[in-house]
Amino acid sequence: MTISRDERPRTRTDQAWDQAWNQAWAISVGGIGIVLFTALLAFTWYFAATLLLIFTGMLLGVGLNALTHALGRRVHLPHTVRLAIVCLVLAVLLAGVAYLGGATIAEQASLLSKTIKSQIGNVRSFLENHGIDTSVFDLGNAAPATSSDEGSAPAPSQASHGGLPGAGALASSGGAIVSQTFKLLFGAISAVGNIFIVLFLGLAFAAQPAVYHDGLLFLAPAKHRTRVTLIIDRIGETLERWLIAQIVVMIAVGVVTWIGLAIIGIPGSFILGIQAGLLAFIPTVGAIIAGVVVVLASLASGWIPALSAFLLFMVVHAMESYVLTPLLQRQALDIPPATLFAFQILLGVVFGIWGLALALPLVAIAKVMIDHFKTYEAPPLAEAA
Repeated sequence: MTISRDERPRTRTDQAWDQAWNQAWAISVGGIGIVLFTALLAFTWYFAATLLLIFTGMLLGVGLNALTHALGRRVHLPHTVRLAIVCLVLAVLLAGVAYLGGATIAEQASLLSKTIKSQIGNVRSFLENHGIDTSVFDLGNAAPATSSDEGSAPAPSQASHGGLPGAGALASSGGAIVSQTFKLLFGAISAVGNIFIVLFLGLAFAAQPAVYHDGLLFLAPAKHRTRVTLIIDRIGETLERWLIAQIVVMIAVGVVTWIGLAIIGIPGSFILGIQAGLLAFIPTVGAIIAGVVVVLASLASGWIPALSAFLLFMVVHAMESYVLTPLLQRQALDIPPATLFAFQILLGVVFGIWGLALALPLVAIAKVMIDHFKTYEAPPLAEAA
């Protein structure tokens, strides 16, 4: 079929118009994509604390689901029944620890707090005696009264009532007390609320994992659902293996630290073991913080116990870094220590304690996605050649 001369210019015009329209559409889609990505970054930045809190609940759900699957290999029961058994066992363990060691934990925590404060004061005095300025530690404290303030005359309201504070001073003090009370109250409510949110999300995710799994797949485009399924399954398996291994590492670090400090004769060995085990959840940084706390608490017993506690910390850290972690997490994670530490510092500075504590699972998720795209997007060697 031939095209007449009258139709040729119109056809060329239509082709040019189609090309211009396609270019304009591509530019528009690219611009919309950039705007949406920028909006997503802004949303993540402003609501980082809430998103990380939700991510913590998801981690709890992954951990409960992993324990439920482990129980399913031994007992053939419905998923809901196995989850209820896991939750009941964990609740009984926590209640037992609180009942048997609650008084000991409270007593040792109070003693440890006083000891740490005393040793910090001793360390500051030692540094000041050797010519090191420690005024940087006083940035958060109120400025001391100056000589002019000390020599100033009392307020008229105080002088007129025989040194008693006036109505304005009483109102100001009452307002400060009420303000501090509300801060403490809201802080406690916020902490309890965060715990409740994490527990609720963890139980919800663990109770119906297939529902949320299929929901994520439904959000993905149909042509990419196979790839999204592979990524989600790989992330879930990686986080499950890492959480189980991390729980074993935390228990081992806590028990060894507790027994070792008790043998050395350090007061508060039980609470120090607990904090060492909990801080083992944070790689590298958590071990450093735990070691500093242990050494400061041991200084009150003398230099020899402090040196013994330091050697114990080095042994526990070596056991964690070179024995337990490579043995238990060899199949779960393979992240270079320098890379992990750099991301810990970055996320800690940007998002605070949440970013520091959750840096490892976040980096693990990013690594799973990068490995997937490197594997499935890499061109074959024959085509590359």
